[in-house]
Amino acid sequence: MLNIALLGNPNVGKTTVFNLLTGSNQYVGNWPGVTIEKKEGFLEDDIKIVDLPGIYAMDTFSNEEKVSKSFLEKEDVDLILNVVDASNLTRNLYLTTQLMQFNKPIVILLNMLDVAKARGMEIDTHKLAREFGVTVIPIVAKKKEGVDDIASKLREAARKPFIYSTNWGNEEETYKIIEEKLALCTNFPKEDKKTISDKIDSIVLHPIFAYPIFIGLLLLLFKFTFDWVGGPLQEGFAGLIENYIAAPADAALAGSSPWFRSLIVDGIIGGLGGTLPFFPLICTLFFGISLFEDSGYMSRTAFLMDRIMRRVGLSGKAFIPMIMGMGCSSPAIMATRTLESEKDRKITALIAPLMTCGAKLPVYALFVAVFFPKNQAIVTASLYLVGIVAAIIVALFLNRTTFKNEVEPFILELPEYKVPTISALLKNTWNKSKGFLVKVVTIMFAMSVVIWAFSSFNFNGFTENINDSFLAYIGKVIAPIFRPLGFSDWRTSVALLTGLGAKEVVVNTLSILYGNLPEVLPTVFTGVTAYAFLVFTALYTPCIAALATMRKEYGNKMMFTSLFYQFALAWVAGVIVNIVGSAFAAANSPIEIAITAVIVIITAVILIRIFTRPGSSCSSCSGGGENGGCANCSACGNLKTCSMKNENLLDQMNKRK
Repeated sequence: MLNIALLGNPNVGKTTVFNLLTGSNQYVGNWPGVTIEKKEGFLEDDIKIVDLPGIYAMDTFSNEEKVSKSFLEKEDVDLILNVVDASNLTRNLYLTTQLMQFNKPIVILLNMLDVAKARGMEIDTHKLAREFGVTVIPIVAKKKEGVDDIASKLREAARKPFIYSTNWGNEEETYKIIEEKLALCTNFPKEDKKTISDKIDSIVLHPIFAYPIFIGLLLLLFKFTFDWVGGPLQEGFAGLIENYIAAPADAALAGSSPWFRSLIVDGIIGGLGGTLPFFPLICTLFFGISLFEDSGYMSRTAFLMDRIMRRVGLSGKAFIPMIMGMGCSSPAIMATRTLESEKDRKITALIAPLMTCGAKLPVYALFVAVFFPKNQAIVTASLYLVGIVAAIIVALFLNRTTFKNEVEPFILELPEYKVPTISALLKNTWNKSKGFLVKVVTIMFAMSVVIWAFSSFNFNGFTENINDSFLAYIGKVIAPIFRPLGFSDWRTSVALLTGLGAKEVVVNTLSILYGNLPEVLPTVFTGVTAYAFLVFTALYTPCIAALATMRKEYGNKMMFTSLFYQFALAWVAGVIVNIVGSAFAAANSPIEIAITAVIVIITAVILIRIFTRPGSSCSSCSGGGENGGCANCSACGNLKTCSMKNENLLDQMNKRK
């Protein structure tokens, strides 16, 4: 058996290579941090490939780097397959020189040759192989070019003994030697022309326009989801279920016993039929998110957030797991492994579930369609921003109390912008959305039956009066907890309780307990209390799967902390929305509204300033470093500064190149 370790810098196409060689179906994204744990696959029966997390160097700062280094040191590795970005050789080959220290045969898969050629670069792969003493195979993984007969090439390379002969010296000397060797086997264009990515970044990362563009794109995403595509598809799907499933089933079971008819029509069809129509909406949203990811814009959002994140004591890199939390909290918590410091890992794991995940979207879609039909995109975008703001406030609090370490340097790979292929977009959309369908046919089916049973029986047997059911007893006990938020109906409380299993179940439960939601909900909620309900849903305790992941990654203490603090945070936020919203609703004139708004804003600013840490949080950026600036970092190659200096992004990227 030939055991091959697949390594490379983040975002060099490593996962694409792994899928291509092994036929796997791992997630591929045009942003760093996609691979968060090692994966195994087979090229042929006797060739096993282990895909290790992307790393810049073997300095073992992050848990991901520790995983890769430990694997090379302790496992029986026959060959190192090093994926290298042909358009960024100097930085990529620094890792290669460190891999040589393990005295294993090395094969460089020189990927992204099309990008290098587009920049006018010429690479003599034979000279490159000779200068570095390794085997070089040029490929373009996304186009499946250059991988013919690769199995025999890998077997041949594994048989060649590798002798570590070059003394690369320290980091600075290493880069100097790499550049000297590259000068013998590469030709770079004489003029440093701006690429298309540079030109786009000059706009979307502009110091003034970047944030309005980000918010505008977010609003455009939700407009696309709710008004243009997802919303109409949802309504059509709901009509099909009602006309061709629910109504015929109700008619067919007219002569059945009351409890059986209630189980099928109200329990199973009512529960699943109230949730399943949201699937087109979820697919539409994830299609838009996949477009952001595959195009390369998602990485830019992390860079944009660095300045804000750094003020609360975190690196901008911490925003990447938070972005992943918009898909699902569980992989977001796992993605915190990529962060360098233990402080960043723990804080980010605690705030990542505050992001709006796909499971919350059905709740949003239901309420905004009923209470805010003309402003669905704006209201939904506000809920996503509520999660981001809440995460920042919590991070501020934790850095003022539990964690007081300095901020780690921020190094982030910004990939080239790409035009995503339709096949890749559809694949990524399906990978993100299929979990919803799985929950519908498993968790929500079971929950529909359980909720129906508790709402249809009491100690005397079957009852058609839901207020006399077991569920009513439970709901009336917990209802006082939610009364300050403005919704005291026990059925609402029960729906939130069942949401601890999976957030989609909230809609499922409401459908079973209330029946026709568009007609009933306006009698239960006002516009203010409906928004309070949405804010509470956006922030409260993560689902069981996320809590289980938290326990696996960080232990029981972190799991229980996440469970209780998010519930308390959501409760406080919901109460504030109810109080402030009711005050605005009761205002008699625009002047009262304006004065109230000013008072609320001033109060919020004062409270936030209380938690703001004075001065710079990074001593190396305030003259404390050896050179009076940011400390050097092996991950960024020739880049001697990081974003803490607030330099222009394009200047930084040019230095890095």
